[in-house]
Amino acid sequence: MRVRLPAEGTWATVREHLVERLTGAGDGVVDGMFEAGLVVGADGRAVAADAPYVPGMFVWFHRDLPDEVPVPFPLEVVHRDEHIVVVDKPHFLATTPRGSHVAETALARLRRELEIPALTAAHRLDRLTAGLVLFTVRPEERGAYQTLFRDRRVRKEYEAVAPHDPGLALPRTVRSRIVKERGVPAAREVAGVPNAVSRVELVEHRSHGAGRLARYRLVPGTGQTHQLRVHMTALGVPILGDPLYPEVTGPAPAGDFRRPLQLLARALEFTDPVTGGERRFRSGRELAAWTSYDRWAAGTYDGPTVRQ
Repeated sequence: MRVRLPAEGTWATVREHLVERLTGAGDGVVDGMFEAGLVVGADGRAVAADAPYVPGMFVWFHRDLPDEVPVPFPLEVVHRDEHIVVVDKPHFLATTPRGSHVAETALARLRRELEIPALTAAHRLDRLTAGLVLFTVRPEERGAYQTLFRDRRVRKEYEAVAPHDPGLALPRTVRSRIVKERGVPAAREVAGVPNAVSRVELVEHRSHGAGRLARYRLVPGTGQTHQLRVHMTALGVPILGDPLYPEVTGPAPAGDFRRPLQLLARALEFTDPVTGGERRFRSGRELAAWTSYDRWAAGTYDGPTVRQ
């Protein structure tokens, strides 16, 4: 496996990064790889465990991959051309390899199915969130598209299903300071200069047997980890199916695909940095708790529905 060390990070050594990246490999696995000389650099020489972290550096290694439970939902290709591939990712499928998710990721699937070995994700979408993800086809164009997301020049629109609070004044823009500590599952809001901005709008609401539900349009102005989930919780309307907010309930067992997080990356809009054209993509998925709340609440979710 080839790994490129991220351009941004606070890791002091190559070992520190791999321990975090391969968190699902098990205790001592990474140290064993270094001890056996299985982590090598571009020159083919073994990399020492205390080798300094160098952004952009490539390392190669081999490890026995754990058995992965297949995610039984389709990965829909929304658009494909010589420059980019845009897909509509299902819930539970990771965007790129990380930890225990390697073969069962959107990137690995697309490389196999589309036969584009150089395909790379221009950004990431949480494993539990469904919706649009952009991949780049040509390595020489990768930086241009990744810079779009880094510089916040992509308009993203999300959709969520959460409780309806008649007393909550919407639309509104939420601003707060969010921090995410390494090794802690949930992010949190702290006092200080805001670094997270989200626009929250009410699309529609209705009653059901268990109370009131609403469908929300969420437009992030920044890209902090779990930002939309944190802000919806702070407003008193946490997104349905969230295992972290307002309380950490722990990861679901492998193969448990019931009650997915009701958050969807609905739209992406940007000016293409290569062609100069205007790009607009929309997900065709529907959130299960809105189309069939009883089925979702009962844990009988059997895959995404798509607008006709």
